[in-house]
Amino acid sequence: MRKFLLLTALASLHGLGCGRETVNRTLTQGWGTVPSQRRYINAAQAQAVIEAGVQQSMAIGVPNSIAVLDPSAQLVAFLRMDNAFLSSMDISIKKAKTVSLFNGLYPSNALYTRSQPGGDVYGIEQTNGGLVVFGGGQPIVDSEGYWIGSVGVSGGTNEQDVDVSTAAARSV
Repeated sequence: MRKFLLLTALASLHGLGCGRETVNRTLTQGWGTVPSQRRYINAAQAQAVIEAGVQQSMAIGVPNSIAVLDPSAQLVAFLRMDNAFLSSMDISIKKAKTVSLFNGLYPSNALYTRSQPGGDVYGIEQTNGGLVVFGGGQPIVDSEGYWIGSVGVSGGTNEQDVDVSTAAARSV
């Protein structure tokens, strides 16, 4: 039943753009593909994402936790900045996981409105060990336009987390 619900949710989200930049999302670039068709973020790229996230976090004065996952939702790099909330550790990982579980097609906050009571994917945040449907999770795209991983940021407001995760994701 869960598999059916997740597939139904994925199908209903297909047309969701959420106002972020348009990226050429062809199957040959890893967007929405199966694991054997994907490119994966490497350690150096993941470290660059973390460093860009730290730089932006410091610029706005908010200590964050920053998680980088590969397209299969496996942790590649993580940092909890000094004085970041303890809860931000788990939340940042789940934001990145949310992006990876939807094959990099949507930022984590793309599900927020639709997951509320009456929405067409109401309750989806309760699946897969807890998805996070508010801002701070972004797909990471390399210079050739391939989706290679996801970043999750937590520690500030929704807007601050989106700001930091966007800067971090664009660093590759």
